[in-house]
Amino acid sequence: MTEATAEGNSTPRATGSRSMAVGGNVGIAVTGDAAQVVMLPAEAVRWAQEVDAPPGAGNLPGSASGVFVGRMPEVTKLRTLLTDAGEAAVTQATRTRAIHGLGGIGKSTLALHYAHTYRRDYTLVWWVRAETTEQIVASLAALATRLCPQWAATAGVQQRAAWAIIWLQWHPGWLLIFDNVERPDDLRHYLGTLPDGHHLATSRKAVGWHAIAPTMSLGLLNAEASADLLCVLALGEEHNPTPQQRRQAQDLAAQLGHLPLALEHAGAYLYETGTDLGDYPALLGRVLDTAVEGIAPERTIARVWHHTLAAVEARNPLAVGVLNALAWLAPDDISRSLLTPLAPDPVALGEALGVLHTYNMISFTADRQSVSVHRLVQTVLRHSATTGPDAYPPGRQEAEHLARQAIPIQDSATTQWERLLPHLFALAATTPPRCAASTQTADAYEEAVDHLDRQGRDAHAVPLCAAALALREQVLGDTHPSTLTSRYNLAYAYQAAGDLARAIPLHETTLAQFEQVLGDTHPSTLTSRYSLANTYHAAGDLARAIPLHETTLAQREEVLGDTHPDTLASRNNLANAYRTAGDLARAIPLHETTLAQREEVLGDTHPDTLISRNNLAYAYRAAGDLARAIPLYEATLAQFEQVLGDTHPSTLTSRNNLAYAYQAAGDLARAIPLHETTLAQFEQVLGDTHPSTLVSRNILASAYQAAGDLTRAIPLYEATLAQREELLGDTHPDTLTSRNNLTNARRAAQAARQRSTATSATSPDQHLPRETESRSQ
Repeated sequence: MTEATAEGNSTPRATGSRSMAVGGNVGIAVTGDAAQVVMLPAEAVRWAQEVDAPPGAGNLPGSASGVFVGRMPEVTKLRTLLTDAGEAAVTQATRTRAIHGLGGIGKSTLALHYAHTYRRDYTLVWWVRAETTEQIVASLAALATRLCPQWAATAGVQQRAAWAIIWLQWHPGWLLIFDNVERPDDLRHYLGTLPDGHHLATSRKAVGWHAIAPTMSLGLLNAEASADLLCVLALGEEHNPTPQQRRQAQDLAAQLGHLPLALEHAGAYLYETGTDLGDYPALLGRVLDTAVEGIAPERTIARVWHHTLAAVEARNPLAVGVLNALAWLAPDDISRSLLTPLAPDPVALGEALGVLHTYNMISFTADRQSVSVHRLVQTVLRHSATTGPDAYPPGRQEAEHLARQAIPIQDSATTQWERLLPHLFALAATTPPRCAASTQTADAYEEAVDHLDRQGRDAHAVPLCAAALALREQVLGDTHPSTLTSRYNLAYAYQAAGDLARAIPLHETTLAQFEQVLGDTHPSTLTSRYSLANTYHAAGDLARAIPLHETTLAQREEVLGDTHPDTLASRNNLANAYRTAGDLARAIPLHETTLAQREEVLGDTHPDTLISRNNLAYAYRAAGDLARAIPLYEATLAQFEQVLGDTHPSTLTSRNNLAYAYQAAGDLARAIPLHETTLAQFEQVLGDTHPSTLVSRNILASAYQAAGDLTRAIPLYEATLAQREELLGDTHPDTLTSRNNLTNARRAAQAARQRSTATSATSPDQHLPRETESRSQ
């Protein structure tokens, strides 16, 4: 450290191993490791000591009048971090803070708003572009031009920057904002030379600050603030959003990952083009690099991250390859083990992930064994790649390979499957158009479908089935047997999800193709025919379901034998159809026969045996024989819980049926709590509008009505009817039942208001979903 005295003034101070102070006409270091010593004339040094900044002086790049939501807690925290460290003994660290985060997350906006909020508390607020040392020098030189133009007009950049540092040393109480710091170490010498003010840095880099300044990580906006920002920007501050627009803004904000720059760009685009909030998601990938009024072209999301990716690639080319693969996977819980095929050397993989983390392109979990990537980073990468037809976009082939390699070998590897499924769903949802296709990836999707089938989650398999079918059609053609199997699986998934409007036509098409390609009695054709009959039954079309079941059963008896599992499935579902048609005289004996055969062929606790036992109990209850139905339901439920688990859909259906049997017996004290529990589980496992959930909701409403609690029954009936009308159609039998139940409940409420005791209602029971067969045909 050196000291020099300027005539008539106190001695300036310099701290840090490479800093220098000034006085008279001695030199000063103005850059980092390539420090240059600049000689200034005595007159310039005197002006640096004597010139004062005008009140509120600064060069902030924007005003404080823009939309700023959701960040005031961070502004307050930043003020505390910069000032609440004890003014009597302030150290360099207590006066310096760095904000780091993903590009576009609002670091510069936060720093700008802080500067405007507390501008009058500083003698000067100066914005320093800090991506390179040259930019830092140029920004400091601009300070000399602002404060001392009579001298600066003839001085070089280095001289003006040196003058600015002298001025800052002689005039304490300023704020320097170093924006977009690429190398934290570039600031070390300025922080040492300039101790008498506040330094605030923003950076995309999360590391490299430990010896420079304490950091503050800036996260995403919360959901409400994101929706507020979108509504104001897209609709105008004077416009109050409708409830629908508010919901659309919330959904869009979630899709944009609550990233401020993306929200700002979307809002400006929507306002400028008059596009509806609900239409933007479909345009997302095409407009991320579109310049709009009020947004500088270089500040579009795609261009902001282009600079980051260029910096990443310069440091570690493997890191860009890893990030491109991450773009096609689910954004969260991406395990290191999943990524291993990209870099079998764990050191190389760790270095690549480390660089991505440095630039906030990914984040680590607490144990550092998994990473997450922002959803919009993925969107930008997926849409910025330019490839020719029949080619894989960057990272897509690698991501598919990672997923295939991670398929568990054992069916019982439930934990592995649950971690892999989100990534398979993400791959299925992001299949590029006109891209090269692989049947191996289709195989991976269908292995996942088989896992979901074993879990009773067929309704969740639609995206995977659709993606597998598209791949097989592209590679194998429209009528290849494997393509037909994939088409059957998709129709089956639609059926399981309650989407009969798409399931029935697809089943009909697939059956016709099976008959043409494989023949009328091929086992796969029989399975297709059987499933079509089940779908007709689910749609309430018994006139077509029963004859088709009878035909299929006869063909299976002839081709497969009387006790083949597929034959028993046909016999069971024909009995279901008879029962639904009210023909209990044929249904009950057929159920009893099928149950006995299944016990003998499959065993007492096989899931199909349990289904037959539950269905027989259902038939007994339908016949009014509760003495046989309730014990059989109770025994079957206990076996379902033991064999399939507490929340398997078949277990839930069994529990629902038992609750309704209790209700039919007048035991509402046991029926209602069991109904409530089961409905909550259906909602969680199958979703709010799955047909089984709607049946459970309808029966709970009927239980409330039976208990005389119409204030809870009627709203539940109303909700169920609205959902059935939307899902099943206006004339579906279940819709008609809901409408009838609601009418009865309203009449009962009206009668109660007239002090009448008349209360009556009917509610449908529920039986297990028509049985399924293995998806591999």
